[in-house]
Amino acid sequence: MKKTVSIILLLFLFGISHQAVLASQDKERTSEAVAKAWLLLVDEGKYSESWNETATYFKGAVTMDSWMKSMQSFRQPLGKVKSRKLMSKKYTKTLPGAPDGEYVVIQYRSSFENMKSALETITPMLDKDGKWKVSGYYIK
Repeated sequence: MKKTVSIILLLFLFGISHQAVLASQDKERTSEAVAKAWLLLVDEGKYSESWNETATYFKGAVTMDSWMKSMQSFRQPLGKVKSRKLMSKKYTKTLPGAPDGEYVVIQYRSSFENMKSALETITPMLDKDGKWKVSGYYIK
């Protein structure tokens, strides 16, 4: 009897963890699509539109004016994107220096006209309105 209960409990726990994995994979796919659409705005130099599409958290930390200046100073000089390859994506509920929430950290190995190799990190988060929006973007 104990063995049967243990097996049932194990199967139940496996089912729950399997559902959690599937849910995080779905969040990763959804946020990756959001990230790609957002990156297109940045690639096209539509910096004000890209700011408009960011998460509430991002807008509270970065004004549109400072975002525009930052993109014109750091992103624009890189030139057009030559290639962008997905390196990783990971769902998490915590990030250093950010409030707890739902995030997906996505990294691309990218190449630009004026920078042969770069690592782009883009972090969509589940915003207050229930939609995934970008909360961070870094190029290294």
